[in-house]
Amino acid sequence: MAYELAPLPYDYAALEPFIDSETMHLHHDKHHQAYINNVNAALANHPDLAAKSVDDLVRGLASVPEDIRGAVRNNGGGHSNHSMFWSIMAPANAGGGGAPTGAIADQIAKDFGDFESFKTAFNGAAAKQFGSGWGWLVFEGGKLKIMTTANQDSPLSQGLYPILGNDVWEHAYYLKYQNKRPDYLAAWWNVVNWAEVNKRFATAKG
Repeated sequence: MAYELAPLPYDYAALEPFIDSETMHLHHDKHHQAYINNVNAALANHPDLAAKSVDDLVRGLASVPEDIRGAVRNNGGGHSNHSMFWSIMAPANAGGGGAPTGAIADQIAKDFGDFESFKTAFNGAAAKQFGSGWGWLVFEGGKLKIMTTANQDSPLSQGLYPILGNDVWEHAYYLKYQNKRPDYLAAWWNVVNWAEVNKRFATAKG
């Protein structure tokens, strides 16, 4: 079964002024669709792999034939990462932004002291990611951990479940923020959907 692009869970302009409508159209309709097209093409002769969820596909890269592994890593990773990305954002009138609540808030306080300290650490790591990549929050060994990956690599491939992730490829922010990645990182917290992050945190804890 070929992967398909799901519609955004909100309007393209819903995350304004923090993420502009033009970027959302380009990012979702063009970039995410391209990852899906490319991973589907790579899997065209591998129905057993195409039958897996994209997360399971990325989680099991070692079982992907070597001749298509790079394409699956990059494009399957892009599909998985972006599917998560759209879901963990929301407009303010649907719960986006503000301080974290629930279990993730308690864990952030435990592991980082407070939300501001966590944001500073996360933004610092993501700002320093060289070139294209992602900043992530994962749960490992009973603690929250900030990590980054290059390109479309996913924590799933390292046996970790991403609780939260921010896309720092230039296509995610350049139309609005140009080369000012730190400004984009700071603004992004205004659209984080903490209810969805809490669901992911519960999954990560098992």
